[in-house]
Amino acid sequence: MELLIFLVSLFLLFLLAVRLKTRSYRSSNVEAIASPASRALAELVAVAGGIYLSLVLLVSFLKIELPEAVAIGPVRVDPLAIVALLVALFQPLFFSLWPRIKGR
Repeated sequence: MELLIFLVSLFLLFLLAVRLKTRSYRSSNVEAIASPASRALAELVAVAGGIYLSLVLLVSFLKIELPEAVAIGPVRVDPLAIVALLVALFQPLFFSLWPRIKGR
């Protein structure tokens, strides 16, 4: 019985500490600073999303039949999403190599 009372009081103290900590975070005027990795990931998702929308419109306009999903291992994904992500990943590499290729 004493152990149960101790565990319940410990749990209540933990809840109180968490509540006070979250209240102090909410009241402080500290702004989150985006890391370079989070900015790069957000930019990658934005570019891939734009490419995806363009590909969907192109496929719809040309009335091209594509499979609904493609299996990559145990995961089934949209083929246009994979193409958009790959294009977004290789786009910076292509643009950095383009002046060298064009100059030859």
